[in-house]
Amino acid sequence: MIFTYPCNVGLIAGVDEVGRGPLCGDVVTAAVILDPNKPITGLADSKKLTEKKREYLFDIIKEQALSWSIARASVLEIDQLNILHATMLAMQRAVAGLSIKPDFVLVDGNRAPDFGITAQTVVKGDSLVQEIGAASILAKVTRDREMQELDKIYPQYGLAKHKGYPTKAHIDAISQHGVNHIYRKSFAPVRNILNKPFS
Repeated sequence: MIFTYPCNVGLIAGVDEVGRGPLCGDVVTAAVILDPNKPITGLADSKKLTEKKREYLFDIIKEQALSWSIARASVLEIDQLNILHATMLAMQRAVAGLSIKPDFVLVDGNRAPDFGITAQTVVKGDSLVQEIGAASILAKVTRDREMQELDKIYPQYGLAKHKGYPTKAHIDAISQHGVNHIYRKSFAPVRNILNKPFS
């Protein structure tokens, strides 16, 4: 499957998010406008790249893109709005944070918020659209680094390993050590632990 770029639209921003599924931490989004005169090789869905390759491309993208922006929605916003609406808000913040206003926005997935700019969703866009692939790398490296920092503060949860996703080991750790402020209390596995009667 090959994605066909819209014709004659000028500057295109790619947008992606990381962290919709985890039980803790912010949902992180990025928007990237690549420089057609400085092509970056190796851009792809961040999940398909090694950590080393993502870290390498993270610096290249920031150096060579015409503009990039990283944004987020907090745990509190996720619990108040729900994860979908919080993700849409974070995407809007990422596009608003670009130093250059794009003419067109391509968003990974099948839902896009109102950017005040013409936008199009692209399913599997992080594999098909270079701008979205670049955004996915910025968002994933940023969020993974934040999980590693949180792991230093709360080593009992194993965040550096599972990055906050609902693995059995993670859920067992929350059951044992309790729910603190980094957790999304609206997510069922966390809510179930909070509602569990003490024996």
